[in-house]
Amino acid sequence: MFYGLTPLGIVHTAISLVAVAAGLVAFFHYREISPATRAGRAYVIATVLTCLTGFGIFQHGGFGKPHVLGVVTLVVLGVAMLAGRSGFGRLSAYVAVVAYSLTFFFHMIPGVTETATRLPLDAPWVTDRDNSAALKGTIGALFVVFLVGATLQVLRLRARRARGSDPRALRRT
Repeated sequence: MFYGLTPLGIVHTAISLVAVAAGLVAFFHYREISPATRAGRAYVIATVLTCLTGFGIFQHGGFGKPHVLGVVTLVVLGVAMLAGRSGFGRLSAYVAVVAYSLTFFFHMIPGVTETATRLPLDAPWVTDRDNSAALKGTIGALFVVFLVGATLQVLRLRARRARGSDPRALRRT
């Protein structure tokens, strides 16, 4: 095992890193995750694969919180995709951008947790994933970053709509 990971855990981690990288590219280049872009499509595919591979990992017992997070992530991705097809009427663009961003935040929860409980190898930063104030604070801070980012995305979409441009229009690459 590599850093305490099973072969499936290694594959799962690699795919999740692809998802996070694609999400960051989408945020920095397009200011949102959208399947209309190459980075957005890569993000969605890698996020689905991350969830699916995560269902086979039971390092901490049976079906648990990480598995529930995978299910919730897939549901939120479904909502985002439905919104992208105008499934929420005038609110569709807003629902989609917030939902995709929320799934990115969901990537951060296990990412921070697993990193903090595994590194450094000889003395991990966090030894109790369920009761660590530092871990809870870090995830809380990341949630605030999500809220600020989602607010900025919604404001940008509102400004586009006020100018009369399609709030879902992105450059396709």
